[in-house]
Amino acid sequence: MFGVLEGTGFEVIAPEFGECLIGHARVERLWTGARWSEGPVWFAAGRYLLWSDIPNNRLMRFDETDGSVSVFRQPSMNANGNTVDRQGRLVSCEHLTRRVTRTEHDGSITVLADEWQGKRLNSPNDVVVKSDGSIWFTDPSYGIMMDYEGERAESQIGACHVYRIDPISREVSAVATDFVKPNGLAFSADERTLYIADTGGTHQVDGPAHIRRFAVGDDGRSLSGGEVFADCTAGFFDGFRLDRDGRIWTSAADGVHCLNPAGELIGKVRIPEFVGNLCFGGAKLNRLFIAGTTSLYSVFLNVNGISPL
Repeated sequence: MFGVLEGTGFEVIAPEFGECLIGHARVERLWTGARWSEGPVWFAAGRYLLWSDIPNNRLMRFDETDGSVSVFRQPSMNANGNTVDRQGRLVSCEHLTRRVTRTEHDGSITVLADEWQGKRLNSPNDVVVKSDGSIWFTDPSYGIMMDYEGERAESQIGACHVYRIDPISREVSAVATDFVKPNGLAFSADERTLYIADTGGTHQVDGPAHIRRFAVGDDGRSLSGGEVFADCTAGFFDGFRLDRDGRIWTSAADGVHCLNPAGELIGKVRIPEFVGNLCFGGAKLNRLFIAGTTSLYSVFLNVNGISPL
């Protein structure tokens, strides 16, 4: 069956997308009341999800055990993207303070990066942790372009790069410097490929709205390639994640787009508002949590996300 499956939230574009679906599963809205939701991250040990409500300057918490939603942290320093490191600690990109931080197990906050070559970062946006403990993040200028999601300021760097934080020395190095507005990023399961979105079209006429694909060097810290992997057909690709079979599940203006390993659009999870980001969670990593503009959604799928640990 092709087209929108009535009442489910799914749109099947290619037959292979049907293999990702559970026949009776439906998209659920778990909570609403945000201004711009972003950066969902799953904490398996506590069975809870954290995500950012950037303009409201807070991190929210969804408890899977009882369905409750509460404020995890406020102020959040206009936190955007979040992830979990190999020790189960929260790593966040903060627009207001223009830094990447780690929340320790005792609740204290460690600054991991706030400058490059002596100049302040723009406004770190999204972040991933590699198995060697290195932290990779994007640094577009969205948080300093207005006061709504940060604080208006001039860029000291004068460009928008992708960076790596060394796990031992904490040196910050630029790994990709030819982006307009680098945004979401994610490694393949074997970490030999890094996918990075460019949303430069938000503020540049005919600017990019695509995901690029890079090969990770044998040294584990350098990138090569960077060809366009897929163009967005509805708005922009923001945040995204891969499943264990190499498909990319990515945010878009009309919901979540599913791309096969060749970069072909095979299906959509329709959401009635712009989607900023998403992640896999639940006990078997088969529940897709979706950060819509004002709401948190989820849907169970017949696929499994890549374990972050």
